[in-house]
Amino acid sequence: MSLRLIFMGTPDFAVPTLLELVAHGHEVVAVYTRAPKPAGRGMKLQQSPVEQEARRLGIPVLTPGTLKTPEALEEFRAHQTDAAVVVAYGMILPQAILDAPPLGCFNLHGSLLPRWRGAAPINRAIMAGDAESGVMVMKMDVGLDTGDVAMAERLPITDTMTAADLHDALAPLGADLMVRAMGALARGGLQLTKQSEDGVTYAAKIEKAEARIDWRRPAREVLRHIHGLSPFPGAWCELAGDGEPARLKILRCEPAKGAGAPGEVLDDRLTIACGDGAIRISELQRAGKAPMKAADFLRGTPLKTGARFV
Repeated sequence: MSLRLIFMGTPDFAVPTLLELVAHGHEVVAVYTRAPKPAGRGMKLQQSPVEQEARRLGIPVLTPGTLKTPEALEEFRAHQTDAAVVVAYGMILPQAILDAPPLGCFNLHGSLLPRWRGAAPINRAIMAGDAESGVMVMKMDVGLDTGDVAMAERLPITDTMTAADLHDALAPLGADLMVRAMGALARGGLQLTKQSEDGVTYAAKIEKAEARIDWRRPAREVLRHIHGLSPFPGAWCELAGDGEPARLKILRCEPAKGAGAPGEVLDDRLTIACGDGAIRISELQRAGKAPMKAADFLRGTPLKTGARFV
């Protein structure tokens, strides 16, 4: 059985779910996404990844600036769908919109709710040192990721994983989960469970001010901070020197042996001392430059043991 659906999503994370719904025979009659934004050197208007894919599939695309007007509600209702699927859309759905499809609106969220409700669950799970993450399908209500949960899949987080790695693992996992959920919904067999009141945490939007690396923290916390912000916005530090400090984004690192003053370069392989233990940088990026491996960086910028990252 198939459903008549509206799909609402914007970034890369949402694209696999759209593709899987279409591939499994659901009728996606309209795609809602955020309006194109200026991007790149020429500041040309750039369609969202979801809009690009929807247009390739020949699905009508809508980019309303708000869903709170009577006109927006009327347009939404006019599609006469069974349900709506929402994946990282980026706009609040008012109660009238949530109530419009007879079977409801269903959201794919990149965390194990009720942990990490909110905007940046992938980043926050890594930064907090969580051992696992996952995806959940929930029936939406007006709260912030507070709806009843239908299905979940779990995924271990290793210390080698960056936010990009976890994002790329969760996106197809979530697509498969949403397809299974919509199949169950079409058969009338989707079971919903209320979220626990225990263990609620909020994944606040990442602020620029928290991206600076604090080398005084233990090595594993520094590693998780770096990986949780990689590649965007990128955890950064400065390389102290005779002239203007050079700003560097650290993109990947690994645990290493060694001890020293926080931020001290311990050897010729970019091992850096932390408050407790050390990490070895494996990938980094100069301001305005492309990411590079540590070995390439060191060829152009030889560092003496004892140099400092601050």
